[in-house]
Amino acid sequence: MMNSQPAIADHGLIGDLQTSALVATDGTIDWFCSPRFDSPSIFGSLLDRERGGHFSAHPHDDTFETKQLYFPDTAILITRFLTEQGVGEVIDFMPATSDTPSEHHRLLRVVRCVRGTIQFDIEIAPRFEYGRQAHRLTTTDDGATYTAGDTTLTLSVIRNPDDDRLARLKPTDEGDLRLSLRLVEGQMRGVVLQTGGDTPPKAMPVAEAQRLFDGTVEFWQDWVGQSTYTGRWREELQRSAITLKLLTYAPSGGLVAAPTAGLPEQIGGERNWDYRFTWVRDASFSVNTLVRMGFYDEAAAFGQWLRARVAEPTGSDTGPLNIMYRVDGDPHLSEETLEDWEGYRGSYPVRIGNGAAGQLQLDIYGEAMEAIWNADRAGVEVGQPGWLAICRLLDWLADNWDQPEEGIWETRGGRKNFTYGRLMCWVAFDRAIRLATVRGRPAPLDRWIAERDAIYDQIMAKGWSAERRAFVQQYGEPVLDASLLKMAQVGFVSPHDPMWTDTLTAMEELVSDSLVYRYDPSASPDGLRGSEGTFSLCTFLYVDALARADRLDEARVTFEKMLTYANHLGLFSEEIALTGEQIGNFPQAFTHLALIDAAITLNDRLDAASARRRRRR
Repeated sequence: MMNSQPAIADHGLIGDLQTSALVATDGTIDWFCSPRFDSPSIFGSLLDRERGGHFSAHPHDDTFETKQLYFPDTAILITRFLTEQGVGEVIDFMPATSDTPSEHHRLLRVVRCVRGTIQFDIEIAPRFEYGRQAHRLTTTDDGATYTAGDTTLTLSVIRNPDDDRLARLKPTDEGDLRLSLRLVEGQMRGVVLQTGGDTPPKAMPVAEAQRLFDGTVEFWQDWVGQSTYTGRWREELQRSAITLKLLTYAPSGGLVAAPTAGLPEQIGGERNWDYRFTWVRDASFSVNTLVRMGFYDEAAAFGQWLRARVAEPTGSDTGPLNIMYRVDGDPHLSEETLEDWEGYRGSYPVRIGNGAAGQLQLDIYGEAMEAIWNADRAGVEVGQPGWLAICRLLDWLADNWDQPEEGIWETRGGRKNFTYGRLMCWVAFDRAIRLATVRGRPAPLDRWIAERDAIYDQIMAKGWSAERRAFVQQYGEPVLDASLLKMAQVGFVSPHDPMWTDTLTAMEELVSDSLVYRYDPSASPDGLRGSEGTFSLCTFLYVDALARADRLDEARVTFEKMLTYANHLGLFSEEIALTGEQIGNFPQAFTHLALIDAAITLNDRLDAASARRRRRR
């Protein structure tokens, strides 16, 4: 049984492009779902220390220090242990899978002594189906097999032929397994965990583990090498790009919002959602972001995923698009609570599935069209069937944009007339008009132009508050909302328009030492108890908005401050608490997308300002 839960930020992420695992700084894998991101957990002690299951690897001596790093330009995680007897490492990685959905996934934990001597204690304690399904353990000379219903988990040892086989392999009464490995300087051993299949364990030679390590290094470094970005903060952007790649389900091109479920937006609170799905919004933003970095294949894959959703309407009464889908594009999601799970640091309920899937969120249509427009400009053109689907989508939006909705933040306090939703409906018509004009596609342009202009007039009349001197969250209310920081980015207003500069000044009300809140829940009830931290996405949106308004010094300081809230590996969760700790699901794709966008915008504006100064000289 685990004694404590590590901080959310005390984790690194590994994965194989179909699923992933979190590895804590103490060497424990405390979150792993297989065969997909949205499958039931096998290790989940991050959310329940007793029922969740874990896979730990650490020195036998409890007095040690740890350091964690990624092997350069890869998703291979190295956890280093510093003890009085020597220095050891646990090297965690998952060889990348193909683009075909698979039940078979390999997770390698290679342990190595780099100085002196060290004994590693390894414990494998899986808990299947969120701990709801019992398992049976059988051992062989080469490892062990865990069986739970139709699910099989195989553990194989990494060793040399002359190694002592079972001297320190110990099954427990609970059906778990313990293994001790005493190593001297230069020795490398470990274990391989494989999901799926019915083959018995087979020892892996150390040389084979080294070959898989080398192949994984080559895969990631070749991928990172495609980046065309050469500006400031290059290392931070590359780490964010690798994180986004890790959150991609390769068979469909879908991007999960985060690999975790149930991590709280407030410690002890009820805002504990499951983010292991693909949001239209996140996938849409990713297209433009990855194009800006030169990752055209991934942008094209996300674009194809999105176009498939547009071409396959859900038939829902909330419109032709769901706000989120399972990673394979399945629109059917439901939400349930793991009643017996304690939650991260007592944050209950622990939810799996997501009940917001059936909400009406009008902004997704603008984000989808923005992505399709950007993908088209990058060379991923829309074919005739796709264009007909877009026309059907715009026909629906023309009839339905002027109604209350749940909004971008998925509030559960009822539908309202959110300004951001209207803004993105304007984007939907604007991008469709541009696409039809540039490509010469048949379209009811007169109607689209009329709807676009009607939305513009409505936002100017009802979304602007003369009292606040700012665009506001919803019609008739003076509440500010950080989502509106995108108004200049999408071209609705000029970044130097007085109405926009006044709005940007008013937004300072949501800023706390560079960190930005989404909105004030006390001023705009959202149907949930408690509060939340600052929203990391919004901080990077603020940086982008400041940069576009040529407030470059403020933008740069805000950006640099925000980078100090990253964890030791450069990863961000969804939110930052008042204490400065990371909270919410981790790592969050939306945050890393916004980081890349803000950095590129700021870098370009700084370069332009430097060029102007040189010309003046």
